[in-house]
Amino acid sequence: MISTRKMRSSPSLLIGLAAIAVLIPQTSGCYRSSVQTSLKADVQTLNNSPKVLADYQPWFGDPHHINVGYSTQDPAELRKQVLQAKNLGIYAFAVDWYGTRLPFEDHSYALLQQVASENHFHVALMYDETEEDNGRATEDALDAMEKAYTSYIGPTARFRDAYLTYQGRPVILIFPKRGHTDWNQVRQAVNTWENPPILIYKDHPPAQYAQAFDGIYAWIHPGPKGWAANGSEWGQDYLENFYEKIPQLYPGKILVGGIWPGFDDSKASWSLNRHIDRRCGKTFEDTLHLFRQYDNPQHPMPFVLLATWNDYEEGTAIENGISYCKQSEPRPTPAQ
Repeated sequence: MISTRKMRSSPSLLIGLAAIAVLIPQTSGCYRSSVQTSLKADVQTLNNSPKVLADYQPWFGDPHHINVGYSTQDPAELRKQVLQAKNLGIYAFAVDWYGTRLPFEDHSYALLQQVASENHFHVALMYDETEEDNGRATEDALDAMEKAYTSYIGPTARFRDAYLTYQGRPVILIFPKRGHTDWNQVRQAVNTWENPPILIYKDHPPAQYAQAFDGIYAWIHPGPKGWAANGSEWGQDYLENFYEKIPQLYPGKILVGGIWPGFDDSKASWSLNRHIDRRCGKTFEDTLHLFRQYDNPQHPMPFVLLATWNDYEEGTAIENGISYCKQSEPRPTPAQ
């Protein structure tokens, strides 16, 4: 799902977020961070701001994706993941979703929202725009929003209590592709909902549609220098530019910070050999540090997005750990 993006935090936020990236020294001289302990210690001190979201991939078990040892259509597995994330202090999964274009992912999402409801957890849709320029991008988005409202968000949705809201309005993240969606038309349609949704776009929305969106979120990016062969470009320039420039370009819009552990798409069928080195947990630590640095207590960011919970194909999963250090050390994979 990759796309080729100074203020002071409150004392309680600084104390809390600092614990996410606690690094545990190893005898080898390398360092390894433990998401199970450090993330939990961090998030429990955050109160209600920001809420930690984790991007979630709902397609495992589909033969078009790699085998990670579980199916996202197994309710028992979903329950285990929800309880694990909740125990860590994660507030919600932001789930990649394509409307009815991809039935497997849609069914996985429906099961996940039910499990979230049963366990007092939350979920949100991250709508992936139609990738092909097939002339149906707007129609696909309208169909998807209608499906979302009817089945997951609106008054007839059975498990709507689990859906993520902000100031009483449902939150939908938008992941742009190469489609040509008329977001003004989509905005007009969703404004008829009982509670019109908060639409949050990745990086820069097209100028003609900027007013259709309520917020902007950061996403994994190596920065303006591009992908380094050794993975050393982890996104510092991108994040600094995001936190400094986006509020100026889009005043009044919600800002959602971004944290990631690294990136490696070598296992993906769409691989372009892109890599951000995890640096034994330091990439996670540094992206977190920038979030702390730029989160203004006078205008705090309501959410921070962890990318990702379980994207093993692009090497961003934190489900079973934040870092790996040695070449011989196996990269994190789900428990079998």
